[in-house]
Amino acid sequence: MRRFLLSIMLALPLQVFAAIDAYHFDDPEKEARFQVLIEELRCLVCQNQNLADSNAELAQDMRKLTYEMVQRGSSNEEIVTYMVQRYGDFVMYRPPVQSNTLMLWVGPFIIMGIGLVILIVFVRSRASAPAEDIPEADLERAERLLNQNKDDQA
Repeated sequence: MRRFLLSIMLALPLQVFAAIDAYHFDDPEKEARFQVLIEELRCLVCQNQNLADSNAELAQDMRKLTYEMVQRGSSNEEIVTYMVQRYGDFVMYRPPVQSNTLMLWVGPFIIMGIGLVILIVFVRSRASAPAEDIPEADLERAERLLNQNKDDQA
């Protein structure tokens, strides 16, 4: 019993750090739209997390703002447009293909192409390189060791 109480007492402080946003929706459609939006919008602090997964203060503020806009009846496009105007294209996980975001779309393919070219050049240079000359004495010694090993196994 004492161990159980001790484990409960030790676990209670962990609950303080778990931030849970509880938003009440009067319409399930609004709740679904909210979930879609916070999964499609990126946390600007964490960068590799969406608003739904991030616990950063900015993400909490952006979730609250998204909730308020959904409750007011703003469309998804209006909400995304507002967020882009306020935070830039980086706030979207799938930014539009524009001149300023072209490297986001093409960059990985360029890097992969460069890597493939380097790999092909490396493989071809290794294949066309002449084999190193091994001294005759070393070859004879290796042959004797191999034959000795075969004799020992037989």
